[in-house]
Amino acid sequence: MSEPGPVDVRTSPDPDGVARAAAAAFVEAVVAAQAERVQASVVLTGGGTGIAVLEHVRAAQGDIDWSALNVYFGDERFLPPGHPDRNEVQARAALLDRVPIDPARIHTMPALGEDGCATPQDSALRYAELLAAHSPDGTVPRFDVHLLGMGGEGHVNSLFPDTDAVRESVRFVVGLDDSPKPPPARVTLTLPAVQRARQVWLLVTGDAKADAVASAVGGADPRDVPAAGARGTERTVWFVDAAAAADLPRY
Repeated sequence: MSEPGPVDVRTSPDPDGVARAAAAAFVEAVVAAQAERVQASVVLTGGGTGIAVLEHVRAAQGDIDWSALNVYFGDERFLPPGHPDRNEVQARAALLDRVPIDPARIHTMPALGEDGCATPQDSALRYAELLAAHSPDGTVPRFDVHLLGMGGEGHVNSLFPDTDAVRESVRFVVGLDDSPKPPPARVTLTLPAVQRARQVWLLVTGDAKADAVASAVGGADPRDVPAAGARGTERTVWFVDAAAAADLPRY
């Protein structure tokens, strides 16, 4: 794999500023991708800031062609269909159910009991098959934008420090039974999948995450700070508020 693209840090005064800045950039990136390649593909994330971004995208849609946008998810809680804690459910409420996107273009990770999935590993296998079916080379699509939140210890998607999932180097999707953050059963894209995206954007707010931001931007070992391994082939963008950027040398 070629070297990742440059890293760009964009600061805003507060969490709402981060969400607005990322939403505006999201609209711009999708429109540009569709102008160049007709189709665009994005990976959504959950969390307070991630969902706030989607709400702002809905409010300022620009020239996005919803009929030519494919939506995927970076991770999911392996819970029953419609459970309010699922990222899919929150993303639908914030954006997807309120724009004219073809439901067939919303590619969700199977929930507990869907498609015969009794375990998160079942769901991961189904999602890996779906990604391969939508990829020219039978691996994963080359996502235009992969959105990520980050935890205070540096986790992204459901990839936590010093776990088998963050060390995975072959599979693009894995199921977890023992996530350090509840619920323990989860499905997640791995770093090899994240690193196929053209642009990877991390949405981070709050002083509790300042140390992890500085470590990740500074090039920490992804096994210790998973966010450090979240790099796009063309660009990696950190959308952070002033509190989260506090430990960065240039801020």
